[in-house]
Amino acid sequence: MAEPETEESIGTLVGRLVEDGKAYAHAEIGYYRTLASSKVSEATPILIYGGAALVIALCAVTALLVGLILSLATLVGPGWATLIVVVAALALSGLLGWIAYRRTLRLFGSKS
Repeated sequence: MAEPETEESIGTLVGRLVEDGKAYAHAEIGYYRTLASSKVSEATPILIYGGAALVIALCAVTALLVGLILSLATLVGPGWATLIVVVAALALSGLLGWIAYRRTLRLFGSKS
């Protein structure tokens, strides 16, 4: 004998749909959490090497500035050489910062 099919109520179907939606959302969250964790572990050495390169580059710039001061010191004296190099470095830094500021304004659509 065949058993008669019983139809589920709409409330039961909606409840099951909600539970399935929650399970799907939890699975998606777990997937993206695992993906992000994987990408972070891949990016860690990149950040370490990039940080080390930045530190070495800053040391090289410092050595260059000290060399400029020492070279100029023979011409104008140590105090004036330091002042000239510091003012020139600050002027270059200000110029580059101003350019970055203007490009940032342009990027975000400011009218100025």
